[in-house]
Amino acid sequence: MTFCRLPRPHAVTLHYADEISIFDVAIKAGVSVATVSRVLNGHTNVREPTRDKVLAAVAASGYRVNELARNLRTAESRLLLAMVPDFGNPFYSAIVRGIDSVARQNGYFMLLCDTGADPGRERSYFDLLRGRRADGAICLDPATVQAALAEHVSTLPWVACCEFDPTAGVPYVGIDNHLAAGDAVRHLLGQGHTRIALINAGHGYLYGRQRAEGYRDALSAAGIDADPAWQIDVDTLDYVAGEEAAKGLTRLGRHRPTAVFAVSDTLAIGVIKGMRGEGLRVPDDVAVMGFDDIAVAAQIDPPLTTVAQPMRELGETAARLLLKRLHDPQAEVPGVLLPHKLMLRRSA
Repeated sequence: MTFCRLPRPHAVTLHYADEISIFDVAIKAGVSVATVSRVLNGHTNVREPTRDKVLAAVAASGYRVNELARNLRTAESRLLLAMVPDFGNPFYSAIVRGIDSVARQNGYFMLLCDTGADPGRERSYFDLLRGRRADGAICLDPATVQAALAEHVSTLPWVACCEFDPTAGVPYVGIDNHLAAGDAVRHLLGQGHTRIALINAGHGYLYGRQRAEGYRDALSAAGIDADPAWQIDVDTLDYVAGEEAAKGLTRLGRHRPTAVFAVSDTLAIGVIKGMRGEGLRVPDDVAVMGFDDIAVAAQIDPPLTTVAQPMRELGETAARLLLKRLHDPQAEVPGVLLPHKLMLRRSA
C-alpha cells in the first residue's frame, strides 16, 4: 500500500488591528479615564469643552463601547424614544434633530416612533420602557393621548414636548401658545385688519385650544367680536386642508375676511395657494399669517409672516430634561416655556 504525503500547509499569520481601549482615548484627549467614562455614560457633570474633546478623541481613535457588556452591567439600553404623531409635518423634523443631537452628545441613541396620535400605539412604545428596552421617552403626541399615560407619571421616565398639561405632573417644554396667537392677531390688527379669520386644526390638541383662545381674546380686547363664519376647523395640518379652507372663506363674498391667521405654516401656505386660485392676491387682497416658521416659510412667494417656534431648541431642551430625570429620578424637573418670535415677511 502506498501512502501519499500531503504537502505541509504554509503557516498562516492573522493580523488583528490593535484594540483601542478607554485608556488610549483618555491619553489622546488628555483627560483621566474616569472623565472618559463619565462622558460615555452620559453624565452631565462634565464641562462642554471637555466633553467635546473626549468625543473627538473617540471618533478619531475608532473606539467602540461594548454596548452589550455595559447594558448588562448597568441595566441601561442607552436608547431614548421620540414619539411623534405625524411624520409628514415638517415642524417635527427640526425638533427630532434637536433631540437626537443632545442624545448623541450624551452617549444615547434615539429611536423615532410614529404613533399616529393613537393611544394604543403610544402604549406599545411605552412597553419598551416597562421592559427596560428603552431608558426614557419624549412624547409629542396630543395632550388627550398623553392623558391615557397619566398612571405612568411617577413610574416611567418621560417628558412632554410642545403638547403638555402643566397639572399632569410630567416635565414639559413648550411655548405660551395663548400669548403667541395673541401677538399674531395684534400684528394683523396693527395693520388695520378687523376682519381676521382663524384656521385651526386643533382637534384633541391643547395648542389648538390655546391658540384659538389667544385669537379670540386679542380680538375681544380690541372691541371686535370673533365672527363664527371666520373660524374654520380642519381635520389635518396639511397644505390641502389650508387650500380648501381658503376657498370656503372666499365664498363669504363681501363679508370675507381681509386677513387669515392659520395655526400652522403648512395650513397658511395652503391658504395662499387657495386664495390665488380664487383670484385674490396676497397680501394686497388678503393678508396671511402662519405659525411655526418651518424651513420653507421664508422661501415661498410671498415669504410667509409667521410666529417662530424655537423648534430645535424645543427638542434639545426636552432631551436635557429627560436626561436629568434619568440621572436623578428624585430630582424636581421643572416645566420650561421657551420664547416665540414674530417673523415679519411679506404675506402680512
